Amino acid sequence: MGLPQILAEIESNNPSLKAYDSQVKSQEARLEGAGAWMAPMVGAGTFMTPYPRQMMSEEDKGAFMISAEQDIPNPAKIIAKRKYLETLAETYTLGKSERFNELRSRARQLYFDLLIASKRIKFQHEGRRIMQTMKRLAEIRYPYNQGRLNEVFRAEGRLAEAENMLIMTEGQIRTYKIALNALMNRPATAVLEIDTNYKVSFLPMAQLDSSYLAETRSDIRHMQHNIHSMQANINQMKQEAKPDFRLRFDHMSSYSAMMPKQFTVMGMLSIPIAPWSSKMYKSEIKSMNFEIEAMRQQKTAMLSEMLGMAKSMESELGSMEKQLDNYEKKIIPVLKKSLDVSMLSYQENKMDLAMVIDSWEALNMTRMNYTDALQRYYKMITEYEKSIER
Repeated sequence: MGLPQILAEIESNNPSLKAYDSQVKSQEARLEGAGAWMAPMVGAGTFMTPYPRQMMSEEDKGAFMISAEQDIPNPAKIIAKRKYLETLAETYTLGKSERFNELRSRARQLYFDLLIASKRIKFQHEGRRIMQTMKRLAEIRYPYNQGRLNEVFRAEGRLAEAENMLIMTEGQIRTYKIALNALMNRPATAVLEIDTNYKVSFLPMAQLDSSYLAETRSDIRHMQHNIHSMQANINQMKQEAKPDFRLRFDHMSSYSAMMPKQFTVMGMLSIPIAPWSSKMYKSEIKSMNFEIEAMRQQKTAMLSEMLGMAKSMESELGSMEKQLDNYEKKIIPVLKKSLDVSMLSYQENKMDLAMVIDSWEALNMTRMNYTDALQRYYKMITEYEKSIER
């Protein structure tokens, strides 16, 4: 599997990303009821009915009453509430983008670690093969007094060390594959082979500035959206200054046949601008305005910090490329030639095995240092891509 295929699998199958989809649908379902009214109230009972055993005239017997009441919200409040709830659904969409950026970065790093491990294990197989050859030569020479017994033992020890390094690298490869399978929501032991010919390249962003990061980074966009959402909430709170309405209808049927049926229709209006009631929403609006200002300051600070980190990584990656180029074109080829010459001299009986082993160890150590440096280089590329969210 190539890296783009793995990233596509993660985007479509990772459970944590699917959870965000469900949360978005939850908010959308909640939005459907944003314009709902309160349930109507109905009641039945007696109206102006005297207590028993009292003197009363026919018209004083009271009446049986049926009542219905309905609260009618202000349309402006419904519209403001709907707009606020619409922003909450977008919050989860942006949260999904943030989560995918984290998972994408993790997958890249695991993929690059597998590339490093495949390169490392190739070096280790070559080193083991060379030491196996040296050990066989030492064992052949010893009976003819052309070599010493300690050279045989030293070669055997180095061969065992090479075997241990192979075992460790193979274990790392299994661990990386299990982690990648988990990200793709596949069975841990599912077969996974990567494209070992994949070329990792560093491409600095040409137009990298705070404006680019503000438009690209999902966490920055999330923060900007939170500001927008809070502004929608402020607008909703401001609507609390507008009145609500209530309509009530009462129907009375008198217990006296001489009395007519009666009704009452009442229209009521709330007065939210009264000083003892307006304090609640006014204080909330004031508090949220301060929070918005704080979030704007945090956003500015984050953009400045992110831009500085990204530029710093660009500079460091350039230095790393030069170091790796030295390893690939100068250091490792020279040490490889040194080992080849030492092996040839040993075969011609012009050098001790100990000196060949020293050359072998120097090459192995340099190759491991090279792969460690390459791994750090790949890791920084991953961090850079994550920081600019590419």
